[in-house]
Amino acid sequence: MYHFIINPAARSGLGEHMWKKLEPLLKQRRISYQAVFTRYQSHATKIAEEITSDGDRHTLIVLGGDGTVNEVINGIVYLGQTELGYIPLGSSNDLARGLELPSDPEKALFSILNAPARPIDIGCVRYGGRTRRFIVSSGFGFDASVCHQVMVSRLKPLLNRLHLGKLTYAGVALQLLFFLRPQNMQMILDGQEKISFHGVYFAASMNLPFEGGGFKFCPHADCRDGKLNIIVVSGLSKLKVLLLLPTAFFGLHTRFHGVHTYTCHSAEFLSAAELPVHTDGEPVLRQQRMMVRLENEKLLMKIINK
Repeated sequence: MYHFIINPAARSGLGEHMWKKLEPLLKQRRISYQAVFTRYQSHATKIAEEITSDGDRHTLIVLGGDGTVNEVINGIVYLGQTELGYIPLGSSNDLARGLELPSDPEKALFSILNAPARPIDIGCVRYGGRTRRFIVSSGFGFDASVCHQVMVSRLKPLLNRLHLGKLTYAGVALQLLFFLRPQNMQMILDGQEKISFHGVYFAASMNLPFEGGGFKFCPHADCRDGKLNIIVVSGLSKLKVLLLLPTAFFGLHTRFHGVHTYTCHSAEFLSAAELPVHTDGEPVLRQQRMMVRLENEKLLMKIINK
């Protein structure tokens, strides 16, 4: 039995339209399935929790964006008993890009139906007494500010319809950069190594290489290596950051001064002021302190090429 969790509003209404194309393919092949449409924010979390709470093995297939997947993984009760497939219909699609999943929905569906379930790492962020999982990344600072602003951008629906959704992130990033006030920050890696930074623009914890609609912030991030990749950008003028950002689409930014990368199992961040936080592009409350680590259990992802 396949459980489809569909965000009908994904990419400005494409979710419902695409399901109408995919459902007949399942019926033609007499594949057993159930389908549920999300109706409100965090509904996918509730759906996933209801399906997986019995401890049995289940296969969930998400039609939506990275945000919908984030809601789903935060509802899964038993990660090790759950197989997840993903048909990308979002504006950033960093999860699909990082896992090299097919962008065509029909190809993505058949890939899921034929793919083995492979264990992948899942990240977890703790902030203000709360915890939240992430599958792609969690960011602290400028990148989270961009995610916050993209959520309310009037351009996003238009660019989504033109299949240019990732330009929303680039445009918002340029706009916010000029108003940003970099903050001093401390980072503790694996509970031991303490590192201080002056003038931090952002710190991101990456489980996969891409964030923000294609920025290859951590080119070597691998969701199967049991580690998180950290990037911190600090001590640069805004002009240098502006010149640096385009190189991040190709992963070339890591060679420049002011870009710091690390690998770890856990990291703690303490900022001089409260900063926005995101998990997989989904905004979280502003925080001064946050901690990231990998979950003890791995999720089973339906992917062919990893």
